[in-house]
Amino acid sequence: YSLNQNYPNPFNPMTKIKFAMPKQGLVTLRIYDVLGREVRTLVNEVKTAGYHTVDFDGSQFSSGIYFYRLETNGFSDIRKMMLIK
Repeated sequence: YSLNQNYPNPFNPMTKIKFAMPKQGLVTLRIYDVLGREVRTLVNEVKTAGYHTVDFDGSQFSSGIYFYRLETNGFSDIRKMMLIK
């Protein structure tokens, strides 16, 4: 399992989040603000094994630091990203 750093970072307003998984499973990918509040769920479905890319549109959000968390098959990882308008 791996969760890559989003690209580009910092971004305005679009960024890509890439992750990989060795076997099929339920995936949740959520965005949180700096206070830890969930602001968006990008993925909440079963995904096949392999590499996946998800686009995140931050145009509705204010500038600042956000975190994204991937959870699947007992694996969890968090990364930080910065939105600059």
